Amino acid sequence: MRLENKVIIVTASTRGIGLAISKACAKEGAHVYMAARRVEATQEIADELNAQGGHVKVVYCDAYDHASYHSMVQTVIEQEGKIDVLVNNFGTSDPTKDKDIEGTDFSDFIATIDVNLASVFITSQEVIPYMKKNGGGSIVNISSIGGLIPDISQIAYGTSKAAINHLTKDIAVQEARNNIRCNAVCPGMTATDAVANSLSPEFRDFFLKHIPIQRMGHPEEIAALVVYFASDESAYTTGQIVEVSGGFGLPTPIFGDLASGTLKR
Repeated sequence: MRLENKVIIVTASTRGIGLAISKACAKEGAHVYMAARRVEATQEIADELNAQGGHVKVVYCDAYDHASYHSMVQTVIEQEGKIDVLVNNFGTSDPTKDKDIEGTDFSDFIATIDVNLASVFITSQEVIPYMKKNGGGSIVNISSIGGLIPDISQIAYGTSKAAINHLTKDIAVQEARNNIRCNAVCPGMTATDAVANSLSPEFRDFFLKHIPIQRMGHPEEIAALVVYFASDESAYTTGQIVEVSGGFGLPTPIFGDLASGTLKR
């Protein structure tokens, strides 16, 4: 019960990594607020987790409505009186519009950056005063390996995640005096429905050749690191950008061919 009685907000928490984080935090004893736009559907998930012994509630938040960030935080404060941990899990990109530098319209580029950055900046700005009153807290930003390694497409998504990584360090430095920590988790290819629906089997198999561990990550493996950053075990850790990607990007660019035996030295 590493998170016993800690009040935690998880944004975009109804599926994939966000849902895994909510489940893991609830299992560790946290009072979890699943922040989502579809309140009724999310309540069904919360009811299931509560039936398993969790303490899970739902709070409305629409990532495209900045005012809902404020109401989300206020609702949790009214009900709990404090916020110990904020997990900024929301992030989006439309691959049909978010392409390379030549093929991406500037308005689409800015729109993606705006919503992805706002989901971290505004929520953090909203919770920090309450964390200060409470003697400290932890902010965990779910970034991406795409914010660290350039790609041939999704230029807006990668740029937004790179900015979130820098924002993470800024928050860590600026709020350390208030005992507020801020860290980021950068998932690589993770086995979520979103990934399954957006990648062809051929691309997936090719991509996996370039991951030293040679498989996709599981949402629960991302959640495990979030639990660590949310817990007091990481009390002396802040400003860290941690990859959970199976080693993607570490080896030589010809690793996939060498490992598969296609290429001989």
